Order: sequence, then C-alpha cells, then structure tokens
Amino acid sequence: MQRLNSLAQTQSNVPVSIETRALGTLAYIRTSIELSGSMVVPGMAGVVMGSIGLLAAIAAATPRWAPYWLAIWVLAGGTAFLVGGALMAREAAQSGHARYLGPVRKFLLCLCPALLAGAVLTFVLWHARLEHLLPGTWLLLYGCAVLSASTVTIASTMRLICIMGALFVVLGCVAFALPPAAHTAILGAGFGALHIIFGLLIGRLSHADSHQAP
Repeated sequence: MQRLNSLAQTQSNVPVSIETRALGTLAYIRTSIELSGSMVVPGMAGVVMGSIGLLAAIAAATPRWAPYWLAIWVLAGGTAFLVGGALMAREAAQSGHARYLGPVRKFLLCLCPALLAGAVLTFVLWHARLEHLLPGTWLLLYGCAVLSASTVTIASTMRLICIMGALFVVLGCVAFALPPAAHTAILGAGFGALHIIFGLLIGRLSHADSHQAP
C-alpha cells in the first residue's frame, strides 16, 4: 500500500511541459472562438428528424392514409422542426455553449427564410391545386436552407451539412420530373434517409473529435 501511494505521489509530481500547457490553452481558445461564431449541430437531431420523415413516408404510402398525404407531410415537417430545434438547444445547454447566442441568430437567419418561402408556396400551390409541385418545392427549398445554414456551423461538420443540402437540392430537381406516384418515395429518401445517414455521420465525426480533444 505504501509503495502504491509513493508511486501515485511520484506520478502526480511529474512536471507538465510548457509546450503541453500552451497547446492545451491554444486549443481551448480556438474552440471558444469557433463556438462564439459557429453553431453546433448534433447528429442525433438528424437521426430523429429522419425517423419522423420515414414514418411520414410510410403513413403516406398506406392506401388508407394516402389521400391525406399533404396533411401528413406538413405535420411531420412541423414536428421535425420543433424536435430538431429542441435537440440542438439541449446539446448547447449540456455542453455549456448556450451562452453563445450569436451563432443561433445567424443559423436561424440563414435557415428560416427558405423555410418560410416553402410554407408560403405550400399554401399557394395547394390553393391553385398544383399539389404535384410540392415535393420538388419542399426538397429544393429545404436544400437551399441547409446550404445557407451550413456556413455558420462548426468547421468539423460544415462540409457534411453542405453536402447534405446539395443532395436535397438535387432530389428537389429530380422530383419535378417524376410522376406523382413516386413523390412519396423521393420525399422519404430525402427527409427520411438523408437525414438519418448524415445524422449518423455527423454524430460519428463529433464523437471522434471529442476523443481527440486535449
């Protein structure tokens, strides 16, 4: 026992090099500066939002609920937006970054205009009985919103979020050329599968970064 205590005391008295302390301080300063101007997007938010999208696609593909596909997707979109926002707020609170309100405002200013335009066009196209244009409109505008919002996310996940937004834009363009029978599938591929895939990738990358941090 005395030998173990002596060994522990010896290890605790080992001096830490100035270089190690300096690197740790610089890493902390760099992280603080990045967080003060960038938004942290948790991968879990994408996974949950994608799960909601897949459930909506399954419900809309069911013959019994197919006539209500528009209401199903509008409800799913609103739910996913609220749940995703709540998960991002929880992530910020748990990590102690909730004090940085600047990135949140920038993120919302980048994300919300395209989403608001989507909401307005949803009503306009529904009123004009042009519902077949809605899937392409939703995917395209959501992709533009994600691309814009990616510019204010942290550097480690910015590229993934940018790629996801670009893929949503591509799916939106493709959706305009598809027959209505394929719209549920492409909406599920976008709002469901893409969200889940990139949510998992972002979560894996964030987990790796947390282990590499000093």
